[in-house]
Amino acid sequence: MAPVRVRFAPSPTGPLHVGGLRTALYNYLLARQTGGVFILRIEDTDQKRYVEGAEAYIMEALDWCGISPDESPQNGGNYGPYRQSERRDIYAEYVKKLLANGTAYYAFDSEAELNDRREAEKAAGNHNFRYDASTRMSMRNSLSLKQGEVDELLANGTPYVVRFRINPGNTVNFSDTVREQVSFQTSELGDQVLMKADGLPTYHLANIVDDHLMEITHVIRGEEWLPSTALHVLLYRAFGWEDSMPVFAHLPLLLNPNGKGKLSKRDGAKFGFPVFPLRWEDKQKGEVAAGFREDGFLPEALVNFLAFLGWNPGTEQEIFSLEELVTAFDTARINKSGARFDIEKGQWLNQQYLIATSNAELAPLVQTEFSKNGLDLPLSKAEQIAGLLKERVHVIPEFFSKGSYFASPVTAYDEKTIRKKWKPDNRAKFDALANLLADHDDWTAGPIKAAVVDFMGENELGFGAVLPIIRVALSGSVQGPDAFDMLEAIGKETAVKRLRESYDMFTSVKEG
Repeated sequence: MAPVRVRFAPSPTGPLHVGGLRTALYNYLLARQTGGVFILRIEDTDQKRYVEGAEAYIMEALDWCGISPDESPQNGGNYGPYRQSERRDIYAEYVKKLLANGTAYYAFDSEAELNDRREAEKAAGNHNFRYDASTRMSMRNSLSLKQGEVDELLANGTPYVVRFRINPGNTVNFSDTVREQVSFQTSELGDQVLMKADGLPTYHLANIVDDHLMEITHVIRGEEWLPSTALHVLLYRAFGWEDSMPVFAHLPLLLNPNGKGKLSKRDGAKFGFPVFPLRWEDKQKGEVAAGFREDGFLPEALVNFLAFLGWNPGTEQEIFSLEELVTAFDTARINKSGARFDIEKGQWLNQQYLIATSNAELAPLVQTEFSKNGLDLPLSKAEQIAGLLKERVHVIPEFFSKGSYFASPVTAYDEKTIRKKWKPDNRAKFDALANLLADHDDWTAGPIKAAVVDFMGENELGFGAVLPIIRVALSGSVQGPDAFDMLEAIGKETAVKRLRESYDMFTSVKEG
């Protein structure tokens, strides 16, 4: 049996959508599970839509997610070139084969002629003009013209495209791992352009030729390519490659959070989450799109999240490392129906990965977040904050947004709690507590707690009267980690200062 060879073949027309990243992931998982090869092929034949920087973005996104290709424009390989724009001569050779065996033909119709024909058809009530068996003989092509006319047009350098000749009245059947048996009628297909006037192939021709020459065994791609597969099967037959045709698996759509419609960049903007793995800056349009990396997701969490959008392992397990996904992945368990993009589930998964990550590994990430906000933390302090907050955050930026008080003054206070819990008559007792803490030598959570508990007993104060006040004074809120851990992490001098300086303000709020 031939070794498994799969490819991810994006077009460098902009940032890589998470739907495309999921396609790359599934290809990668199958390759790793079978000991096969994962290929990145850049399909850049549409030069008009080419975007500078998009190819580098694709590579960076794959590398960040840990699903780097074995063969690619960057890595090379024995089946290159891996950019379609560098394979022009190869496609020209194979177009000649189709022209020679009569399954393709030259079409000399200009854009103006095609537009005139469409308008004439519309005027006659036909709003769906198609270049096919019913119209080709009335157009200007090598099937309708005499050979001498064709030769003269070619000799004069008249622009032309090459179209695929599709005969109506036939059924195209093929198997799909996800969709099972699929059928299309050839009468539903037009004579698609295979080679454009600029000499570059269309996706359809390049895709088939490349998959064959690169010995691709499995084609895992999005559902939107399912209707094109009938044409691709016909192309395999036209080349005589039907016996080496790959196994197809067409993935379900990623749906927006409402489950109604394909997930788009607009949905991300509307619901406030990224739809790209990395931040993307469109210099031409002056637009910036958010990325999962910059929004604080760990790559392992994003991979886990995407794997479950259209596939399930058949067990209750939800947390999978990349290695575990490789072992569990099975194309037979890919769903047919669309997968709703549940960002809350993604955030929950990211939280589980943060919790499972050691404080030492998280410390540099925490340090970076504080640095972005103008605060320099020693690594030891960042590690301490990571341990206190990682069960309370979902994404990395929340280490700062929920823990800025560890390194900067409190600017907003929970006035509702102050009005409920602060009793001005206890002011003297809280002053005494601040003095006690100022004189306390062992500034670690356990001894601090013991001292405060003894103080509460001596002053007939309960936890409900003391801890909310300490919390609000230290952080502005009653939310957060253990109060005594907070005292330790903030440090004695700063903590005592905040306690003392907050009491007058608490009284003002209470009396106001």
